[in-house]
Amino acid sequence: MPDDVRFDLRREVLQVEELHHEGGPVAERPQRRVAAIAVVGNPFAGRYEPDIAGSMETLSPLGAHLAKRMVDELGGADRVEGYGKGALVGEDGEVEHGALWHVPGGYAMREALGEALAIVPSTKKVGGPGTTLDIPVTHRDAAYVRSHFDAVEVGLPDGPAPDELALVLVMTDGPRVHARVGGLRADQITNRDGLR
Repeated sequence: MPDDVRFDLRREVLQVEELHHEGGPVAERPQRRVAAIAVVGNPFAGRYEPDIAGSMETLSPLGAHLAKRMVDELGGADRVEGYGKGALVGEDGEVEHGALWHVPGGYAMREALGEALAIVPSTKKVGGPGTTLDIPVTHRDAAYVRSHFDAVEVGLPDGPAPDELALVLVMTDGPRVHARVGGLRADQITNRDGLR
């Protein structure tokens, strides 16, 4: 891998949603969902580079910055209950370029939260400006907490360009607004194994 790999930041977006209801009664407390999107240059666009894994470390400060912004927006680490991550890769790149976000994005959220035991769900795909991506969300401490299975749709009208990546982190502060299909609840987490 070349020593001068850079992911130049072009745009940063913080998307905040409050869900008060979805056709049922108004929730006592709306569910808040925050997505942080960073559009960066893709140094591997337009060519095949066999050795890219070492460049993940270059993205770590960006992951930490975005995770902190989301935690602050939600009112502190103790308010965050769900998370997920993803990447949109411009058309001159490949899905594997989006996979570079797995470690710097996921570990940044875990560090910002102090402790988070569950795997950070992820998705990625190749697409141009206006492409949307559904970021999967699960509970931060137990992947089987059914009330927190969710998704947050993200997309930008002007990105990613063919030689860019749109790197995304998502955090939520509670379950789906009208969660009522049973299964493990957050107050029933006991194993502390990231699953149950």
